[in-house]
Amino acid sequence: MTDPVQAGAQIAAQAGAHAGAFAGGYREAILFLVTAGIVVPLFHRLRISPVLGFLGAGALLGPFGLGRFADAHPWLAPFTIGNRSEIAHLAEFGVIFLMFMIGIELSWERLRVLRRLVFGLGAIQVAASAGVIAAILVALDQPVAGAVLVGLALALSSTAVVLPVLAEQKRLGTPAGRTSFAILLFQDLAVAPILFAIAVLGRKDGGDLGGALALALGQAVIALVVIVVAGRVALRPLFQLVARTRSPELFMAACLLVIVATALVAAGSGLSMTLGAFVAGLLLAETEYRRAIEATIDPFKGLLLGVFFVSVGMNLDPAQLVAAPGAILGLSLGLLLIKGAVVLAGARIMGLSRAVALETALLIGPGGEFAFVLIGGAMVAGLVPEPVGGAALIVTTVTMIAIPGLAALGRRVGKQVSKEALGRARAEPVPDPQQNRVIVAGYGRVGRLVGEMLKRHAIPYLALDSDPARVAEQRRLGSPVYFGDSANTEMLRRCDIATARALVVTLDNPRAVEAVVQAARAERPDLTIVARARDARHATQLYEMGVDDAVPETIEASLQLSEAVLVDVGVPMGHVIASIHERRDEFRTMLKRREAEARPVFRARRTVGKGRSSETGAEAKAAEPPVEARPIEKSA
Repeated sequence: MTDPVQAGAQIAAQAGAHAGAFAGGYREAILFLVTAGIVVPLFHRLRISPVLGFLGAGALLGPFGLGRFADAHPWLAPFTIGNRSEIAHLAEFGVIFLMFMIGIELSWERLRVLRRLVFGLGAIQVAASAGVIAAILVALDQPVAGAVLVGLALALSSTAVVLPVLAEQKRLGTPAGRTSFAILLFQDLAVAPILFAIAVLGRKDGGDLGGALALALGQAVIALVVIVVAGRVALRPLFQLVARTRSPELFMAACLLVIVATALVAAGSGLSMTLGAFVAGLLLAETEYRRAIEATIDPFKGLLLGVFFVSVGMNLDPAQLVAAPGAILGLSLGLLLIKGAVVLAGARIMGLSRAVALETALLIGPGGEFAFVLIGGAMVAGLVPEPVGGAALIVTTVTMIAIPGLAALGRRVGKQVSKEALGRARAEPVPDPQQNRVIVAGYGRVGRLVGEMLKRHAIPYLALDSDPARVAEQRRLGSPVYFGDSANTEMLRRCDIATARALVVTLDNPRAVEAVVQAARAERPDLTIVARARDARHATQLYEMGVDDAVPETIEASLQLSEAVLVDVGVPMGHVIASIHERRDEFRTMLKRREAEARPVFRARRTVGKGRSSETGAEAKAAEPPVEARPIEKSA
């Protein structure tokens, strides 16, 4: 018979082995989540870009960091990331989500305005930078085809690092920020033809290279047309259908489906996945679901971009830096100087100021993430020797790590841009007319009336509503209404609450009104908030929450009834209007005084008892007007 103790030990060992295998399968994901939980709060507290933290974590946990010692010290293995290919696939989605968010924030109109920078300065930067780098490599006896491909790869910059750093510094809207974005956009568009060239040049069958390239380009054009046409026809009805379910989970699933599907369609046609996601974002930028989609996708983008930065850090081999620090740092500095000089010259040709050109050069000078894809593919195809490709990848990694520091230096340079220089930036898009606008939460009958009055006085506004049918109807009438939950803090941020002039809450549900006020006040303590209240008691609660003005339905209904009856019985209109305004001011003063007295009331409840509380309730009941009115609108 089997010894029960021995059998138990075998079962425990098997269970431990299964548990270890299970944990090992998720080791990379667990390590990344732990890294994110440490890096983001720590670097945020230190006021340092988290990008540096993720890059450093990748270098520390990767195969060239602690992974180098894992074989000699097995206890280090659980703290290293060994599956680089799995991390790389997941990291690619970070760039895909980033380009989707860029597209949804752009719109076709803004892209049209930026066309001079995109296809002018962007083309100059890529062509000139690639030409100079290729000429240097050819002079060093490298094959022409490989030199050109390495030059094109190093000419590209990092969309995934530059744009988040600019967004964190709130400099995407500056001339340098938009100029950098335009150059990066052209670079992303140029990736597809370069990939075609690598695929065609790497063919071993000796077929017609020109015909193969033409066929690949034709497939790419057809894919873009299919994405655009299908998006125009299907995307808005899809999100209308999903929004009617009022399911946040289903809405999130629809967002992820659109991004992944368009990226895969583009990849299947030879285009980059990022370009497909960018086009999908452009198609959704003009719809009423833009703000809700941004609020839904932003957390995914941030997390996946963190994975991308970790994967970039994993490519950094400190041993190579120690072995030849002078050569690597010299090559990195040379890349920065070559690309920076090209950007400086091109920007001046395009009429941009010296300060804008210099800041843009600092941002565009480093290498980019697509260099890993292009040079890796060229090495596999035998077009680039491994020593040359490996050195190029090391230089790319080193310069990418330097981007946050260069961006901080560029920010100091950008402060020298005068208002006159801002106005002279000829390629600068038209200022966004939606800045300093009023946000209207709820666009029922009350919200529409508020919007009409704002429009009559030429005050820009943006409205949010959670009823998809109402939003679609008002969008057809030309109203600036977006689908979304106005109590969602991320939604309010996407509506630029940081620059809003005021917030008007017109929802008829008291709990919903309080949720919106609480979210808005937590995000922006100095914001002017005017809220609709159910009655005097509810108005008092809203004043306690920090609104500037609360308008009770019952009081306003009674004042309007009083105004009508006084006019009808013959009281002069001027006297009636004056008395109504005076009575309204009395009510407002009384409600604010009650709010000011509320704090000692709460202390009395804890220390004295309920006497004062009941007295206050009686006063509130007596203060309410006798006329009750129905809510003006049924939903937000």
